[in-house]
Amino acid sequence: MEKKTSFTFKLTPKQQEALQEMLARGNYRPATVPHTIVAAKAEDCCVNLYTSGKCLVQGKGAEDFVVFYLEPNVLGRATIGYEKIINPASVSSHMGIDESGKGDFFGPLVVSAAYVDPDLARVMEAMGVKDCKLLSDKQVFLIGSKLRALLGPQRFALISIGPEAYNRLYAKIRNVNRLLAWGHGRAIENLLETVPGCPRAVADQFGAEHLIKRALQKKGREIQLEQHHKAESDIAVAAASILAREGFLRSLQRMSETLGVPIPKGASEQVRAAAEVLVRKEGPTVLMRACKCHFRTTDQVLAACGSSRAALGPEGQVISRTAQAEKAEAEKTEA
Repeated sequence: MEKKTSFTFKLTPKQQEALQEMLARGNYRPATVPHTIVAAKAEDCCVNLYTSGKCLVQGKGAEDFVVFYLEPNVLGRATIGYEKIINPASVSSHMGIDESGKGDFFGPLVVSAAYVDPDLARVMEAMGVKDCKLLSDKQVFLIGSKLRALLGPQRFALISIGPEAYNRLYAKIRNVNRLLAWGHGRAIENLLETVPGCPRAVADQFGAEHLIKRALQKKGREIQLEQHHKAESDIAVAAASILAREGFLRSLQRMSETLGVPIPKGASEQVRAAAEVLVRKEGPTVLMRACKCHFRTTDQVLAACGSSRAALGPEGQVISRTAQAEKAEAEKTEA
């Protein structure tokens, strides 16, 4: 199997210091790269440590640099090739499930399930499949497109819960983890329709395992369900994370085109400002069609526009416990 020529790692502050010390004392040539803390050229590869903490190693000698220098001196762990030896089940036949959009004010909650077997895992590794949080949006679109072509319609499932449906479900369920478990359950069931022999499903540990099991129907209850912290290290979960993120980003693009207003990701001040522009343009009820309205951001946006949740109808009155606590604290401070 050909060696990989590109690796990305998210380094802790301590690991960043270790990398800088190693590059300073070793036989490396300093380089100038925008937005980096340090950049250097090693033998047959380039090493860039960005201000975000992301370390990028690229070039035909990248794999050797990671194995012989980065792993022992900076990462403190073996990462390349050892997963299959330590845990051969990581590339055996199974599905991974992950979601995107849970913490974003605008847009849907998207859940994806992706199937892998040893042959698919090898192709995915070669195309650079990894946790979507380690990829730029551009990379997510590129790899997501390749993944959909590789898996075809039979070996992945995508569940997109748009804002209107999300707000209805949340008003009924009133718990994000239970709603997420419902989405995971549907994704598992849908993929089992086309890959009925899949023996197990791996997901991140976002809540009690019984929540997903309770959401499964008869077919899904026969599958072995595993939940792990940082499950995105599993190649199937990583693939699912990319497919879910791609689906979420494409939904935001379509929403921007439909509403005629740029729709940003996340839950920042920029997001709140965009929502205010939208409410002034379309009226308060547009939030029910475009946003997850249990967020505290809803109250802030409506107040800035001279409105309140009363304009959103019964389903728009439901807020999360976190939002309730923040609202109570704000009212206490104002008093």
